Amino acid sequence: MSLSSPATEAARTPVALAPALVDEFIAVRHDIHRHPEMAFDEHRTAQLVAEQLRSWGYRVTTGLGGTGVVGQLVRGHSGKRLGLRADMDALPIVEETGLPWSSCHHGVMHACGHDGHTAMLLAAAKHLAQHGAFEGTLNLIFQPAEEGAGGALKMMEDGLFERFPCDAIFAMHNMPGYPQGRLVFRSGPTMASSDYVTVTVRGRGGHGGMPHRADDPLVAASSIVMALQTIVSRNTDPLQPVVITVGAFNAGHANNVIPDTAKLEIGVRALDPAVRRATEARIKALVHAQAESFGVQADIDWRPGYSVLVNSEAETRFALNVALRHFGAERVNPNGAMLTGSEDFAFMLERVPGCYLFIGNGADGEPGACMVHNPAYDFNDRNIGIGAAYWVALTQDYLFPAP
Repeated sequence: MSLSSPATEAARTPVALAPALVDEFIAVRHDIHRHPEMAFDEHRTAQLVAEQLRSWGYRVTTGLGGTGVVGQLVRGHSGKRLGLRADMDALPIVEETGLPWSSCHHGVMHACGHDGHTAMLLAAAKHLAQHGAFEGTLNLIFQPAEEGAGGALKMMEDGLFERFPCDAIFAMHNMPGYPQGRLVFRSGPTMASSDYVTVTVRGRGGHGGMPHRADDPLVAASSIVMALQTIVSRNTDPLQPVVITVGAFNAGHANNVIPDTAKLEIGVRALDPAVRRATEARIKALVHAQAESFGVQADIDWRPGYSVLVNSEAETRFALNVALRHFGAERVNPNGAMLTGSEDFAFMLERVPGCYLFIGNGADGEPGACMVHNPAYDFNDRNIGIGAAYWVALTQDYLFPAP
């Protein structure tokens, strides 16, 4: 479909959700928050989502990617097809909010707001089923295992887009640091790729007092750590963001013993696919060269993670215009910053054009400003109504009724 159709450009009355509906899904959000579930274990959450969608008349498919749920609502005979996605999984964090709806599962917490994302999309789903004015196919995708386990890929491997084709797909994530309810957009590369690397340096252990009789892997690994820092400062275009983090360095157990091995755990992030490939090649070359210079061997286990998340230009412009029409320029940021966090919605965007947007959870000093993946984080309930209203507006503008 054309994203610049006159019907989508016309001014519309702002979407207004009933206060009772918003309150209902704030309660749903609290319920999901109280019962967090880790990747591919979202059985209770998936059942809640499926039961609610069925009760509103959606055709529901469960089990995609393990615990994924898709609710489909078809109206009229239009061939237009829209996908909206929310994530459902929690994190292995001990909650410290002290809120009445705190996690009842010690060590598991909705510390990234996926409870809120699910509740926003469910609220929109109910309103659209009962009051929505659209014509076409609406596919609501509730995804498991976003937090590092690649639930998007699992759903796609199970035939997500073959069974539920989409002409465009959209997702929304809360973002502390932006004012509550602010809608933030960015076209092009928006979130970083993520790769995970284990470097095992193998030398020859020995007595700490006679280092000349050993080949010290710890010194070699230390040199590798320092040399890795030169990739960003000397091998990468200063205008191209790259992050290389050595998060773990494990070697030895005593002060008078040179160990046989040392191990580094490294995280690598980039915001351009070509830079990502170049960084991988440079890391591998540098690690082997450093190891050789110390007379030891380095083995590299490179594990590709999520792709660079790239928002397509036309769909991002459309999503931005929806926000401007329905919420006003004062509540919209049209050019948000790139982020070095990663998101597996990137895989869906490699298959289907679309946009991943953000909703402010609270600026610094405001409620909701605590960063995600923190034990004190909580999704801002005031975003339930705003996020749901945005999904309703986007759906009705994209799947506008035929004249």
